[in-house]
Amino acid sequence: MSDRYLPYAADAEQSLSPDELQVLQRQFERELPRPRVQTKFNYAWGLIKSTRKREQRLGVNLMHEIYNEHEERKRECLYYLGIGYYKMGEYANARVYIEQLLSLEPGNAQARSLRELIDEKVSRDGMIGLAVSGGALALVG
Repeated sequence: MSDRYLPYAADAEQSLSPDELQVLQRQFERELPRPRVQTKFNYAWGLIKSTRKREQRLGVNLMHEIYNEHEERKRECLYYLGIGYYKMGEYANARVYIEQLLSLEPGNAQARSLRELIDEKVSRDGMIGLAVSGGALALVG
């Protein structure tokens, strides 16, 4: 990632330490069965920032719950849903949430920066896919 994306899209590349995530998890579990919205949001945020797909998926699921249940948190949720899907490699889903956020806040620098990252990743992955399939065709032909 180049410096021109910082600090806006830094969330897409930075993760929490296992100890930091454990603090968020313990707080979330202490508040079960009805954790406070902020506690749930913090835990979802930490999970999304994880390097493990299973944790990222759980974070996205929790963030969806907050998005559906708390109107006042939708803006934040849209951004972190975009981050979560980006980190899981689900670029089409990431783009959907970032575009929703940009429709509400066209000048949002975080969302615009993340959209650039998504576009670059899709473009790079597409080029790699074309190169691999082109190489396979050359071998067959």
